[in-house]
Amino acid sequence: MKKLLLILLSILFANTGVFAQYVYPFQNTSLSDEKRLDNLLSIMTIDEKINALSTNLGVPRLGIRNTGHSEGLHGMALGGPGNWGGFKMVNYQRVPDVYPTTTFPQAYGLGETWDTELIKKIADIEATEIRYYTQNERYTKGGLVMRAPNADLARDPRWGRTEESFGEDPFLVSEMAVAFIKGLQGDNPRYWKSASLMKHFLANSNEDGRDSTSSNFDNRLFHEYYSYPFRKGIEKGGSQAFMAAYNSWNGIPMTIHPILKDIRKDWNFKGIICTDGGALDLLIKAHKTFSTHTEGSAAIVKAGVGQFLDNFRPYIYEALEKGMLTEADIDKAIRGNFYIALKLGLLDGDQTKLPYAHIGVTDTVSVWRNKEIQDFVRLVTAKSVVLLKNEKKLLPLKKENIKRIAIIGPRANEVLLDWYSGTPPYTVSILQGIKNAVGNNVEVIHEPSNEMDKAYLAAQKADIAIVCVGNHVYGTDPKWKYSPVPSDGREAVDRKALSLEQEDLVKIVHKANPNTVMALVSSFPFAINWSQENIPAILHITNNSQELGNGLADVIFGDYNPAGRTNQTWVKSITDLPPMMDYDIRNGRTYMYAKEKPLYPFGYGLSYTNFTYSDMALSSSTLSKGKDLKVSVNVKNTGDVDGEEVAQLYVSFPQSKVVRPIKQLKGFNRISIKKGESKTFEFTLSADDLAYWDNDKDSFVIEPGTVNLLIGSSSEDIRLTKEIQLK
Repeated sequence: MKKLLLILLSILFANTGVFAQYVYPFQNTSLSDEKRLDNLLSIMTIDEKINALSTNLGVPRLGIRNTGHSEGLHGMALGGPGNWGGFKMVNYQRVPDVYPTTTFPQAYGLGETWDTELIKKIADIEATEIRYYTQNERYTKGGLVMRAPNADLARDPRWGRTEESFGEDPFLVSEMAVAFIKGLQGDNPRYWKSASLMKHFLANSNEDGRDSTSSNFDNRLFHEYYSYPFRKGIEKGGSQAFMAAYNSWNGIPMTIHPILKDIRKDWNFKGIICTDGGALDLLIKAHKTFSTHTEGSAAIVKAGVGQFLDNFRPYIYEALEKGMLTEADIDKAIRGNFYIALKLGLLDGDQTKLPYAHIGVTDTVSVWRNKEIQDFVRLVTAKSVVLLKNEKKLLPLKKENIKRIAIIGPRANEVLLDWYSGTPPYTVSILQGIKNAVGNNVEVIHEPSNEMDKAYLAAQKADIAIVCVGNHVYGTDPKWKYSPVPSDGREAVDRKALSLEQEDLVKIVHKANPNTVMALVSSFPFAINWSQENIPAILHITNNSQELGNGLADVIFGDYNPAGRTNQTWVKSITDLPPMMDYDIRNGRTYMYAKEKPLYPFGYGLSYTNFTYSDMALSSSTLSKGKDLKVSVNVKNTGDVDGEEVAQLYVSFPQSKVVRPIKQLKGFNRISIKKGESKTFEFTLSADDLAYWDNDKDSFVIEPGTVNLLIGSSSEDIRLTKEIQLK
């Protein structure tokens, strides 16, 4: 009766102004969030509630607009190899429906910037495009819930989805994820620009067999490592949505894991938990946890998962009919969905007053055509470059000393788009970027391979040879679960090798011309031992940026001084790694527990200038529970050019009675310093940052004793150290 009365009142007074602000109590912004959600659930029909178990937040009968999910690890994805824009009919043919979006380097490359302010701005641009496409009547594409960032940790370089991660270290990844979340959701205290849905919870870093394997490790690694970026993303970043991973943790599939309910309580989590694509089906056919989809769907909802990414409706209806599920169970699961809708402003009675209502409506200038945004992508691309080697200061190249330059290799004249990419408005290859940089004064020769000795001859004729090699982002073949090249990887395919098959081409080019620059365009590390020993200059950059060529050229010719840092340990050999399915990182995985000397350590990257560290100072020599410690250091640019330095703070525990990392990142900062000038880097360290998880006490414990504070330019290049006493 109450529902009928509200509907009649809404019809009666729709045009009188009496209910100008709201018709239903859930639209009343003066009520608390909880009361608004209570009201909404109370007036929804059971069919509407079951429909809400999809990725769509809309309830048309109640005036709640439809919006779903978008992909966007490095720019909103509409189009691209994954066809995220959907399809349309042209001449009776089904073809991809493509829409341009600003496209940045892969998430792995963004992680190599070590620059949180940069990451926040990237995500803000992405959020603007999300609003533009969802609100502009010409498009109404995509959804306001963005499946990003990926908060998974790249614990092993063989992982096929390494390209999606910010790195191997929980502190670095959490800081980057928090920045990305804040950029996506915006600075408005009440409303979000878009909603950040992190993926994939939890410990999803193997692709082969991911639909049925179990990632096994103890609660200590859960709290200190695997869940750390997710928890920080929620508590510090403000994300209220995440995707459950395909895999199990300690034998229980994440889609139904009891930890999901614990997180809602322990982390003050109120929002969406969704399955991954097809996870219900895999729960039955791969994990074999249940014999029927009806049982599986009921278990998923009871676990607190409120959105399915596959067919679920008939099974939910059957589960209700058979008493496996109640309407109250569904209410609990979908409540978080509508909390997200509330934060996006979708439940408000007056949508016109929302802070982001103008984007794509009155403000109809497309973001991707903005020259300032395009220049920013170019800057981000340059900032992501890691200078791995620069013998005898071959780089930066001086244009005036070059008459002929050879651009060689399979990655020279293309910009590869990965599975979670959109379609950029344009792309600039390395070849084109070099041509743009040198103009008409330098002859540019291009050879994609050494067919008929063409690469050798081109390099031989040139003053400088730049050989562009690296992985293909979907393994040169779009077939799912297949990659013809052992060292390639992608979603559903782990890498079978770390050696670079194209290193033979590098050898040929170097033999022809000792002045060879290696541009490694890759989504993950390679064991390029020969190149490190023989090639005078090596640069690393990831795939995907629409400004790939211009950004790299800016670094090559010194218009931008590189300061990118490795966000993962580059091992010398695949044999330096533990078995792929060993998820206990204490057995020699990552820089924190590695047993072998790496090719390039975590946090490593060179510059065209030099920096000296001095005057490390502490606000106190002791630190106790609930207190903070200030750490500062003076860094001077002693070289000939302006540059940026990434100072890094690590800690170690020489007196610990439990196994602790060899060293562990606890602070970093990227700052620009002009030649001859000095700047002070400051870090804040809390006692809680130094705690470890005690499995017996089921809580974090602060262990008294000596703690070493180490400051340097990488995890191995430590410049200054001091001790404190933890009490």
